[in-house]
Amino acid sequence: MMGMKGWVLGMSWEQLLFAHWPVSAAPLQVLLHPDLELDTFDGQAWLAVVPFRMANVAPRFLPRLPGVSRFLELNVRTYVKHKGVSGVWFFSLDATSWLSVRGARMAYSLPYFDAKISATQSGSLIHYQSERKDWRSDPATLDISYQPTGPVRRSVPGTLDYWLTERYGLFAQTPGGRLVYSAIEHDPWPLQPARAEIKDLNMTAWMGLELPRVPPLLHYADVVHVHGGPPTWIR
Repeated sequence: MMGMKGWVLGMSWEQLLFAHWPVSAAPLQVLLHPDLELDTFDGQAWLAVVPFRMANVAPRFLPRLPGVSRFLELNVRTYVKHKGVSGVWFFSLDATSWLSVRGARMAYSLPYFDAKISATQSGSLIHYQSERKDWRSDPATLDISYQPTGPVRRSVPGTLDYWLTERYGLFAQTPGGRLVYSAIEHDPWPLQPARAEIKDLNMTAWMGLELPRVPPLLHYADVVHVHGGPPTWIR
């Protein structure tokens, strides 16, 4: 059960795919804020591409607004630590909501980009296409079809599945270079095994990274309801 008292933003994450690749640590570390340490599992760093649908997005005590409360989002992320606190570091977050892109950049200092994204569904199969349309970045594209292939199972602490997904905070860098942290809360991920067909994947070349030519580790989650806390400066 969720119980964060100071949450400021509510949302749901729906029809989400975690696609994780093992990657070399050194190229990732140089892209992080200098006060952050890259987090690894048994010495291995991981990079994720995560397509999903945002729903029920609204600040606390305010109504949901058309064009802001529901939209498609795609992020590229890795995992970091700061003085023993672990969290997520986003290299990019592409979204279809013009207002949300600007609001998240201003309020949370997250690297959101405008994108043209579509998601169509046939049974349990989701066809997800994204093309970045933002002057602040070189092109980035994704064309993927994915679906769950088994029942829900909760990840176990100490396993790779748990380490990759059960993270309850995010770090970001302000335009002035300050490091900020925001806590999030949700129930444990209802993970399902998944399969995917990737027709186009060009989400990391713009920042000088190339994904390894190996099949990704895949997990699907149908929905989690999330509360987000306010960003706080880290001294």
